[in-house]
Amino acid sequence: MPAEHQLFTAALGLQAPWQVSDVRFDPEAGRIDFDVQLPAGTRFCCPRCGVVDQPVYDTRERSWRHLHFFQYQAFIHARLPRVRCTECGKTSQVAVPWARPGSGFTQLFEALVVALCREMPVNTVAARFAVGDDAIWRILEHDVHSARDRADFSQVRRIGVDETASRRGQHDISLFHDFDEGRLLFACAGRDQQTVARFAEELSAHGGDPERVEAACMDMSKAYIAGTGKHLPNAAITFDAFHVIQLANEAVDHVRRMEVKAEPALKHSRWTWLRDKHAWSKRQMIQAHELTRLRLKTARAWRLKETLRDLFRQAENREQADALFSSWYSWARRSRLAPFKRLAATLQRHRQGLLNAFDSRLSNGRVEGINSLIQAAKARARGYRTTRSLATIAYLIAGKLVHLPASPYTQVRAKTAS
Repeated sequence: MPAEHQLFTAALGLQAPWQVSDVRFDPEAGRIDFDVQLPAGTRFCCPRCGVVDQPVYDTRERSWRHLHFFQYQAFIHARLPRVRCTECGKTSQVAVPWARPGSGFTQLFEALVVALCREMPVNTVAARFAVGDDAIWRILEHDVHSARDRADFSQVRRIGVDETASRRGQHDISLFHDFDEGRLLFACAGRDQQTVARFAEELSAHGGDPERVEAACMDMSKAYIAGTGKHLPNAAITFDAFHVIQLANEAVDHVRRMEVKAEPALKHSRWTWLRDKHAWSKRQMIQAHELTRLRLKTARAWRLKETLRDLFRQAENREQADALFSSWYSWARRSRLAPFKRLAATLQRHRQGLLNAFDSRLSNGRVEGINSLIQAAKARARGYRTTRSLATIAYLIAGKLVHLPASPYTQVRAKTAS
């Protein structure tokens, strides 16, 4: 074998009996093509039954896209052998070591695609490699879901439940998170009781046990609550500060929108009332000081909301939280603010779940942090065409999948460092 063929055989990572037989370089087309062949008389194991020393029956020409060589697109071409087994009588195609069956890309190319899609939109990756985005999605579908099939959920004890949408106002998707590991466990369309049932099935399929889930943090969705009670029977439901204050902010904004018609001073003040006072800008502090002196209903609503927020900050245990909530509930019910009277009634109905937060110390803040990564991916991609596509990206970004193919460049750095 010529020295340059030996060099490219080694550079491509080929192992005997495969070897480079020819190299064709076309600088105008911006590509380099490698022909790979087998020595005459090479024999294989039967791919079906494993019987050794089977002769080649026939071959079929195939091509695969590989990593760039310098600035040039690279392709591998080979005649794939088929063997007709003398034992089982089946004719089967032999797998090649550089690509998975049925793929038009090498494993190293796919590994790079997966690594890049964690950092940038799929259509951008497709444009960089000058391939269709459907081909990139097929790679992601295979590698991400293959890695996820091997995920271990046996130690899942505390979960968080949240939702997002694949497009604005469309296709709700439920997201189930592992609190202790900080990873996305499951994503599926819908936000009803059946989504919790599907999660329980998925948990069991990955070695987990729905009956060993001890706590579940969620919003006050009736469907999630009912589904959790039915399919995760031992999970103590928790409503954390994030979701409670979210409801309180909605009540404050409702009051403001009703009052702004009669009080023009409230215009352009929405975010002052909704933000945590500890996060106010200087302008918002001045605005709040001026508006709270006007005896506005909105200012009263804001004080109710902030007192509720302080409950989560000040209470050190369930008993203290219970006493503080009783005081707040009494105030809210006497506030003459309809949105807060409704909120007080809602929280009273879910009082035990609210107080459970002081036992479990669960907070969906971590879940929201993971969801913000998924939202950023959605924004970069301007939405996803299917729910499954969004779920695939969510698993890639937030699933902490340990069986994904490693980036080929990471492998090179690791070998160099050693």
